[in-house]
Parts: sequence; structure tokens; C-alpha cells
Amino acid sequence: MPDTVTPGDPLLEVLFSAKVLAERIVDLSQEMASVIGLRPLVVPVLSGSFIFAADLLRALHGAGLRPDVDFLSLSSYGTGTHSSGSVKLVRDIDVSAQGRSVVLVDDILESGRTLSFAKDLMMSHGAHEVHTCVLLDKPEKHVVPIKADFVGFECPDAFVVGYGMDLAHGYRELPFVGQLL
Repeated sequence: MPDTVTPGDPLLEVLFSAKVLAERIVDLSQEMASVIGLRPLVVPVLSGSFIFAADLLRALHGAGLRPDVDFLSLSSYGTGTHSSGSVKLVRDIDVSAQGRSVVLVDDILESGRTLSFAKDLMMSHGAHEVHTCVLLDKPEKHVVPIKADFVGFECPDAFVVGYGMDLAHGYRELPFVGQLL
């Protein structure tokens, strides 16, 4: 797939191409396979992580793991480009996390509020351990002291879209991560 946008869309600068994303996800899965065990419970945080999570799950399978999967839906952005500062639980997991090794998968670690909320939630569900994996990390934006265990890329302080991430529900379908100009 080309790393282009439809004519008439706002200009985007490609930050991470489809090829670069695919290569990094294979590397991430191999890093994770040596740490997380054969049958983790992988919990993607919806909605922005869904494409990343799907590709990561296939790569984890390729690395020899057999993860179980359930989904968590949290909201902190609504339709804007800035976090509201609070995290709202929209959908909790249905699969038991009791005594499990859980891997939270999120699209971007910015303030840290969402990932911290999700990690605390999984621990309250009785998880034995909770690992975190994010596609993008903006370390200079953290306001909550949390560090992801596995990071795809460090990201500049810009609003990014594509590869599942959106602006008011648009741009999720793009096969790359781009910065709105």
C-alpha cells in the first residue's frame, strides 16, 4: 500500500511508513516473546490500537506464542486533539485476568493517564503481572510516572493519525502514521 493520502485531505507528513511499522512489529514480537510467556492475555485498548494490536497479535503468533485476547475501551480524547485529562471506562474485559500475565496494548503513551488507569484496572482484576506495549511514546509529555515495557517508536510532540489513530474518527484507515500539518 502506498503511503499517500486522498486528494483534498489536509496535508500529512509520513512519520512511520507501512514498511517501517511492519518491520518494527516483528522485532517487538520477538522482544516480547522472550519475556511474557506462552499464553498471555493480550488486552488492546480500543479504539486507536486496533490495527497495531491485530498486526502485533499475528506477529506474536509467528514468534511462537498463543495469546488469549480481550478488549478494553477507554476514552480521554472524545473528538478533539487534546486529552480531557480524565479517563473514562467504556468497556471492561470479559475474560478473567485472575493470576494471568496480561499485556496491555495501546497506540500511544502521551500523558500516561490512560495506560496507568488500564494497568491499575488489570491489577484490580487479579492479574499476576501486567506488561505494557505501545506503538508510540512521547516521553516529554508524560504527566503520570509510567514507562511502557515495550515501545515501537519514540514520537515527536505532534498530533498523529493513521494506522488506527484518528481525528474525530477519520484517518484510521491509513497504512502509515502521519503528522497533521
